[in-house]
Amino acid sequence: MRSFTMTKTIIKNLLGGPATLMYPKKKRVFTEITRGRVETDIHKCIFCGMCSRRCPTYAITVTKDSREWQIDRLKCCACNLCVEICPVKCLSMENQYASATTDKAGGIVTVRLEDTTGGT
Repeated sequence: MRSFTMTKTIIKNLLGGPATLMYPKKKRVFTEITRGRVETDIHKCIFCGMCSRRCPTYAITVTKDSREWQIDRLKCCACNLCVEICPVKCLSMENQYASATTDKAGGIVTVRLEDTTGGT
């Protein structure tokens, strides 16, 4: 009886398709609830720092004086807490993962809001 179960498994594995995707040729389809990476709409941001205080891994840094928002994607655990706490909803969780990097500095993304008042 045991050999019949083993034979059935072997035949199923030989005749079935691969369990994984052939990645470069076939791209994975992400669902709506996939947590990938945090993105920001810097023009909506009020630089309150709520997201950086809520982040459990301290991956987000907000500097109100220089109007700068920074995330270390290598520290981010994609928990979505920063997106939930943002009062103006300028943060969003994209369903695409961050690109792979070979150096630690490549994972840090800095977004700065330039002064657009145009003082004359």
